[in-house]
Amino acid sequence: MTTTTTTPPMIRASAVNKYFGDLHVLKDINLEVPRGQVVVVLGPSGSGKSTLCRAINRLEPINSGEIAIDGKPLPAEGRALAALRADVGMVFQQFNLFAHKTIVENVTLGPTKVRKVPAAEARKTAMELLERVGITDQAEKYPAQLSGGQQQRAAIARALAMKPKVMLFDEPTSALDPEMVQEVLDTMTGLADEGMTMLVVTHEMGFARRAAHRVVFMSDGEIVEDTTPNEFFTAPKSERAKDFLGKILTH
Repeated sequence: MTTTTTTPPMIRASAVNKYFGDLHVLKDINLEVPRGQVVVVLGPSGSGKSTLCRAINRLEPINSGEIAIDGKPLPAEGRALAALRADVGMVFQQFNLFAHKTIVENVTLGPTKVRKVPAAEARKTAMELLERVGITDQAEKYPAQLSGGQQQRAAIARALAMKPKVMLFDEPTSALDPEMVQEVLDTMTGLADEGMTMLVVTHEMGFARRAAHRVVFMSDGEIVEDTTPNEFFTAPKSERAKDFLGKILTH
């Protein structure tokens, strides 16, 4: 008798609930992201999108349910959590770069400290990643000397330097000036094209249409729709999604 082993999804959230005091911000969330898939999470402000993103690497602890990365449940704390977090790249709204370190130092810090990569190897990889995100010429500068778009691309390079299995993006362009948004989205689209597993919380509808395999629409802490970009944008099923798209797409 042959047994077939199925590959676990890269992210699995099962019956996840999260409260802030009396506020029920995640309501029985069930979500799977297979490896290599790009899932874009859309929804109005306060719908729970960012909380879900942060719960996936336990920046926000959950009240009930389970989250697993690559088949392993998220540990509560300690070294096991740190090891698992190293496999999950996170890019925030704010760039969170170390102001007193150069861009290349920011990118090499994680690999040398956490992964124990030799300094010369870490620097070589960092320079390759800075080239990949188009800012090699900024390597020796400090974050304050870079534009917002360049800083966010440096933050993406920093996350990639850990060789993560999955990348989480929490509103990565919302703090940027409009003319800098596209350079960051282009970098993210490149990652998607290379097969990186990604969960992206964003308001960028063009990116959702172009790069996502799936659109997850959240409202009031619930997943209301989980479908293809084409389906979502042309034939949303729920009134909440229709209302959301009506407001977004008319602006």
